[in-house]
Parts: sequence; C-alpha cells; structure tokens
Amino acid sequence: MSAPELSGILETVLYYSGSDEEATRRFYSEIMGMKLIGQTPGRQIFLRAGTSVFLLFNAEATQKPGSLPPHGATGPGHVCFLVPMSAYRLWREHLAGAGVEILEEVDWPPGRTEKPPLGSSFYFRDPSENLLEIANADFWGR
Repeated sequence: MSAPELSGILETVLYYSGSDEEATRRFYSEIMGMKLIGQTPGRQIFLRAGTSVFLLFNAEATQKPGSLPPHGATGPGHVCFLVPMSAYRLWREHLAGAGVEILEEVDWPPGRTEKPPLGSSFYFRDPSENLLEIANADFWGR
C-alpha cells in the first residue's frame, strides 16, 4: 500500500540557545522580515514566512516534558528559503546592509558546465549559528 498524498510542509523548526532568544527574535522579525505571530518567553517564537509557519524553539526548554512530547536538536540546523528570481540580489544586498556575512554562493547544479545552472543560492548564519540559505529557484526537480 502506498502512502497517502502530502500537501507540503506546514511548519519548519530550528532551535536556539536560551541566551540568544532576543537576538533570534529580532533577527527573524526585523532582518528577515517575518511576521511574529506568537512567543512564549524562554521557550518558543512563532513566525509567518510567506504561507508557511517558521518555529524557533529554545533547545533546552523543549527537551523537558510538557504539553507536547519532548523534542530538540544539538548543533546548528539548516533551512533554505525560496525567493523569486527578481528578489534574489535584493536579499543579498539587504542582508549585507544589515551586517549579515554571506558565507558562500553556489550555482546549482555544480559541475554541469555545458548547461546553465538551474538556480543559485547563498548561505549565512542566524544568531544561534543555524545555517540559512536563500535560493532563487527549486533546483531539486520534480
């Protein structure tokens, strides 16, 4: 029996250190421009990213039993945000203007010099050292 259809991903989660909570909230709401939709100080920050929900959890607080099963992660996580081709360079300029270091930029797929790249992306970090990426195309194929 095959699995039923998935419509997409409703929520994406990254974890932050409790000491980084205010810097993390400001980074995502002010620099990344996400709408703050809720916050429980010391535990979680809920934001809207386009049609998706972006959740940030205090890594230590969510490992304790509570209303949901304990969860968490250690070390930096990763998420890639998709932007329209026309906004890609604007995002690079915006982040650089906010003092965010661009770590690397990649044309995808690498090694296919006979064809133009399917898209490009660049990488940077948030205050908790999570690796973030902005891409100008869905280069994974369908």
